[in-house]
Amino acid sequence: MNAVQNRKETKEERLSAMIDTWQNLIFSVCYKVVGDYFAAEDLTQETFLSAYKNLDTFEGTNEKAWLCRIATNKGIDYLRSAGRRAVPTEDVFFEQQKEQRGSPEEICLEEEVRERLLGYCSQLRPPYNEIAKAVYYEEKKADEIAKERGENVKTVQTQIYRARDMLRKLYGKERSA
Repeated sequence: MNAVQNRKETKEERLSAMIDTWQNLIFSVCYKVVGDYFAAEDLTQETFLSAYKNLDTFEGTNEKAWLCRIATNKGIDYLRSAGRRAVPTEDVFFEQQKEQRGSPEEICLEEEVRERLLGYCSQLRPPYNEIAKAVYYEEKKADEIAKERGENVKTVQTQIYRARDMLRKLYGKERSA
């Protein structure tokens, strides 16, 4: 039993010597990896704890490189899990929503413009009403419309051109009124 106690003391003394020698270096490595002072402090402690647990299996001669590798891996693990730990606050959530869709006023205006466009498309005579709706409201390409309708792409392109001209005239009448 006395031999086991001596071994633990030796292990603890070795850890103490490692901390005294490499603490600043390991903190620097952790800080460079994660960029957060407080997280780097925690990771430095975790690095030495991990080194202590695995001290019996360490047989290398380069203690510095071994500790730096542990510190780097701890930092990388921390960064990988940081995204999962992040919980957005209400402010961040709403700012992200604004960036994705625009402000409520912009959304309302966009919907109003789309409704007005759909109304104008339906005022056109066939087949221009369907073509205008497909292009300007549903945002389809000419080749996609041609395939759906079983028509030549050039025919659909001509119909798009004519439908656009008709829509311009309808919008022009609205502006002059």
